[in-house]
Order: sequence, then C-alpha cells, then structure tokens
Amino acid sequence: MGEFHCDTNEFQGDPKFRAFLESAPDAVVVINRKGEIVIVNSLTEKMFGYKREELLGQLVEILVPDRYANVHVKHRTGYFVDPKTRPMGEGQPLSGKRKDGSEFPVEISLSPLESGEEILVTSIIRDISARVHLEAKFKGLLESAPDGIVVVDTSGTIVIVNTQTEKMFGYSRDQLLGKPVEILVPTSVQARHVGMRDSYIQNPKTRPMGAGRSLTGRRQDGTEFPVEISLSPLETDQGTLITSIIRDITDRRRIEEQMQASLREKEALLKEIHHRVKNNLQVTSSLLRLQSSFIEDPKSRELFSDSQNRIRSMALVHEKLYQSKELSRINFPEYIESLSKLLFRSYGVNPDQIQLQISGKVIHLSIETAVPCGLMINELISNCLKHAFPNDRKGNVSVSITENTDSNSFTFIVADDGVGLPPGLDIEKTETLGLQLVRTLTKQLNGKFEVHREGPGTAFEICFSEVKGAVHEERKNSGCGR
Repeated sequence: MGEFHCDTNEFQGDPKFRAFLESAPDAVVVINRKGEIVIVNSLTEKMFGYKREELLGQLVEILVPDRYANVHVKHRTGYFVDPKTRPMGEGQPLSGKRKDGSEFPVEISLSPLESGEEILVTSIIRDISARVHLEAKFKGLLESAPDGIVVVDTSGTIVIVNTQTEKMFGYSRDQLLGKPVEILVPTSVQARHVGMRDSYIQNPKTRPMGAGRSLTGRRQDGTEFPVEISLSPLETDQGTLITSIIRDITDRRRIEEQMQASLREKEALLKEIHHRVKNNLQVTSSLLRLQSSFIEDPKSRELFSDSQNRIRSMALVHEKLYQSKELSRINFPEYIESLSKLLFRSYGVNPDQIQLQISGKVIHLSIETAVPCGLMINELISNCLKHAFPNDRKGNVSVSITENTDSNSFTFIVADDGVGLPPGLDIEKTETLGLQLVRTLTKQLNGKFEVHREGPGTAFEICFSEVKGAVHEERKNSGCGR
C-alpha cells in the first residue's frame, strides 16, 4: 500500500473510504507517531474483542502481548524514522492479544499514510490461527511419517525435510535445508539426476520415480542404500514445490535376495529330482530292452517293447520338466512331437510312408496331467503305427490339441487315414491292455473317450480337465515327416 495524503477527520468522514475500510478482509489499525490508535475497522473489533470506542486514543500496545510491549515500542519508534511499506516481523512469529488476554498468531503489514503534515501508519492484521493449526497438523503428519520426506523448489533446493530423513541419510536438518537435492544422490548419477529433475519440473505429476529401475540413496558418510521414491507436485504461494517420499528398502531387498537364493536352491533340487527320475526310468527301459533280446516269442517281445515305450513316455515328461524354466509345467505340443518321434523310431517307420502332423495351441500342462496324457498318446500313436498301415501302406498320423475355454477343458485327437478298426469291434469291451489303459487314464482325468470311424481310418478323441490351469499361446500348424 503506497502513501495516501489526507486529513484524519476527512478520512474518517469520507463514506467511500469508510466503505472500503469496512469491506477489507483483514483488520485495519491506523496509529499516529505517538502510537495512538486513530482509526480501526469493524473486523478489528471482532478480531480483538474490543469496541471501537475502547481502542481509539489507546496506545497500539494494547493489542500486543504484555511480554512484547516494551520491545514493540522501540520497533514502532524506529519505523517512523524510515517509514515504508513492508511486512512486520518478517521471518518471526507474531501474536496479537485479545481483550480477554488470550493470544493468537497474526501476520502484519505496515505502510505509511500522510495526513496533512502528520505521518500515520496503517497496520493490516490477518488472523492466521487456521493456517498455523494446519501447519502444525501438517508438521505432525510430516514428523510421524515412517518414510523420509524431502520437499524441493523448482531449482532443486531442499526447503523441507522431516526427522526420518535426518535418520535415514545421517544429516542434520540444518545441513540439508538450502542444499541441492543431489546431496542425497550417489555421486555417479548426480549429473544425470539434474536433467531428470528438470524434466520432471516441466511436467510435474504424481508418480513413482525411476519406475522399473533400482534407485539408490547416499548417506552423509558416503554409503549407499536401496530406496523407493514417489514424487508429487505441491502448489504453494511461493510456486510449485516437489515432494519426494523416500523409503529405505534395505531390509526388503535383503529378504528378496534371500528368497531368490532359496528359490534357486529349490529349483536346482527340483531339476535334480526330475533328472534322476528320468535316468531311473531310462535305466528301467534299457533293462526291458536288454531282457527282450533274450525272448524268442514275438508276442512276448512285443509286450516288452510296449512297456518300454510307456516308460519312455513318462521319462520324457521328466526330461521336459528338467529342461523347462518353470519346472512345474511342460509345453505339451512340444512333448507330443518329441514322443511321436521316439515312437516312429521305435517302430522303424519309413518317413516316406507315414507322415506325422501336429497342430493346435501351445498349452502348458502340469506333471499331474501330462503323465497320464502322455501315456494315452503313447498308446494311441503306437496303435496307429502297429495296425493302421499294413503291407507297407502309406498314410498320415495326426495329433491335435485344443483348449475348450467355455468348459475349462482340453481335447486331443489322434487320428490316422489307415485301414480303420475291424468291423464289429466294440471298443468298450476290448481286452487289449493299451485301450484299457486309455479308458482308465481318461476316467482318472474326469475325461471322455470317443472313437470316430467316419471316413478313412480312425480318430480317437479324448476330452479332459486340467486341475492346475494352463497357459497357452498361438501355435501354427506344423508337419513333421519321418
């Protein structure tokens, strides 16, 4: 407020100025050189609890707490030596005193007012009780926060920190305030941090800092520790400030590393188990093959060969699990392809005569489901290779697997275009071990087994459920000739 020239009586009698005075949002107190109150507005009466008549002619110290009265007289006298518009007590907390003796926090701005040959001083007084209460509440929240809180201005200078920040970084509050925030950043990334900080200020919004990256804080002693940081802009009268909430995650990182180490140990153990089970099954298969070499009866030798193939189908499951990254599920179409190739070699199939086709989606099955499914596919492909193409007949064997998303189940079909099943053969009553095994395993999976004889050849369809769920990806039709 600049200098205003008027006579005090004229001023008080001017209706326009009086209206301006009474509409002011703050208390207005005008004093003369002696410190006597010559003008007040209605808000002054409400704020301090006095009537206007009780204030006019009184020293302004009536509104000042008793302990500050003597000092205030000196400040008041000094102001008249060089009167100019300025805030009073800048940087210091000020208090007003009500008529009942209670005190409350205030902000005061002073400006000179010329009245004839006399200089008056206008004091604009604002009750900041609500703001102080909020600030106290904010400070309480700030100090009770479990994380470090650092507030910086747009130049990256630290303006606010809490106690947790002092504990976390080993600095005192005085050592941090007014310093660039890079004091808390490892030396190796300080230059890069300045650029990222400036970039954030250009587009400030609440977000985690360094999402997807490991962040590190630097203590006063130079040691570093892992942190998580979230940023948010804070609009104030002084402009935009940036609030950083910093969490020390040293303990969490240590636990994560311990868990990772434990997981790696368990994975290594599980891989070793799958490897040993596969080896033991292969040894059993080799013993059967060795024993069959001493058997002259073709029928008996075939039984040994069938048992050997069944054992190899189970060994292959463990081999795939050993090679898999997940260790608990296998890529089943890939397993089918490997198993089919083993069977084609086992039966000495001429690749120019019988072609293998595998189609469907990539489906990952658990070991509980993969083993019975592998045994069933082993039986059905073996059945095709043994019976569907007599007398060097040429043809195709196809295996497809699909997911039935509506019923949370899966279907695989093993089909051939060979001679087909003998007329009148009742699948439900057949006594062959292979088909009996297929029916038993289908029931074990709560599945459904169907045989289709339409057209050339035969198709075996099995629908089953996967207890542990499955993950799938698109797989293109692929052919694998032998």
